[in-house]
Amino acid sequence: MIEIKHISKKFNDTVILQDISAKFKPGMCNLIIGASGSGKTVLTKCIVDLMQADEGHIYFDGVELGKMDKEQRKELRNSIGMLFQGNALFDSMTVLENVKFPLDMFTTYSNNEKLEMVNKILARVNLVGVNDKFPAEISGGMKKRVGIARALILNPKYLFCDEPNSGLDPQTSMVIDKLIHEVTIENNITTIVVTHDMNSVMEIGDFIVYLHQGKKEWEGSKEDIIYCKNQLLNNFIFASEFLQDAKEKRMLDDKK
Repeated sequence: MIEIKHISKKFNDTVILQDISAKFKPGMCNLIIGASGSGKTVLTKCIVDLMQADEGHIYFDGVELGKMDKEQRKELRNSIGMLFQGNALFDSMTVLENVKFPLDMFTTYSNNEKLEMVNKILARVNLVGVNDKFPAEISGGMKKRVGIARALILNPKYLFCDEPNSGLDPQTSMVIDKLIHEVTIENNITTIVVTHDMNSVMEIGDFIVYLHQGKKEWEGSKEDIIYCKNQLLNNFIFASEFLQDAKEKRMLDDKK
């Protein structure tokens, strides 16, 4: 579990985050949503120790990040998987080499052991037979699955996904959402997803934190959103025709 308490951050005189607290539980897809500039990325960077909050506390399974020594921070970094918005694959490396890269960097496994682990994780994300292809030779959805495989190769306790559906068509986005949700449950990972995709919210939003102008305006599940009375959240969420239809359908079902 990841817990954040009273996180605040500002740049010069501009307040980016103000007194944000939340608990992100394992085995769940925890979503951080909000408009551009709401503080989602800064909050995520603070959680993964890429940026230091001005105030507040961050706990990984009860251990405070700010009180970890050098060895504990190294161990924490090795237990975090990252799926970047732009995939961040190495163009000059094959699929196999991209996925194997963290094993080469952080483990002492033999090459045969590494190859076995890579093939296993590629099979899990439905990428069999593409080991020798380069990123330029595969589709956007396949690149995203390579990114997921690389994020999972070290068997992380925590998984961070930054706009995982960015640039993908709706059908491929659903495949990626389903995959992230499945591996989260299978491995009991504490997964945090930053997203603008409201279809993802309704598909995999086990727990959702909504940020507005640097403040936490609302938290709850995808089921809670349907009945939410928070006007700011409704203005943000139900701008999506899909979600407006979902809300109206749920309301009609309740009246039957």
